[in-house]
Amino acid sequence: MKKLFEEFKAFISRGNVLDMAIGVIVATAFSAITNTLVQKVFMPAIGLLTGGSDFTDVLNITVKAAEMAEDGVTELVPATVIAFGDLVAAIINFLLIALICFAIVKAFNKAHEVANAKAIAAKKAEEEAKANEPQPPTTEELLTQIRDLLEKQNKA
Repeated sequence: MKKLFEEFKAFISRGNVLDMAIGVIVATAFSAITNTLVQKVFMPAIGLLTGGSDFTDVLNITVKAAEMAEDGVTELVPATVIAFGDLVAAIINFLLIALICFAIVKAFNKAHEVANAKAIAAKKAEEEAKANEPQPPTTEELLTQIRDLLEKQNKA
């Protein structure tokens, strides 16, 4: 049992498990944002464009009506409905969420490209600045200068 606990401790303390958990948490939060954007912003706008109708009600086909009690309020057997409207709404939701994710990824990639271009430009400017700096004399050049100075001193 102790060995099993030690193996579990080693597994859970790995960085990739923590990364995966954080990814799931962030994905859940992102899902809430995209679902709200689709359901509360885009779908009402689409409803306005289609005459204020909701696909879930318009495209559903009732195969068998509900069986009601004698009071007319209590439903004994629910209606049998083929819900094409729900399918169309789900497809539209998926396409809108995919479009939003695509736009976010595209914007992120563009920002990443801009940041990389700036970093490359800064590195290139730094390399050019180093290339334009006067180079210190080599050991041979220094020795040659010393020799020449000594010869001048000996001649004088």
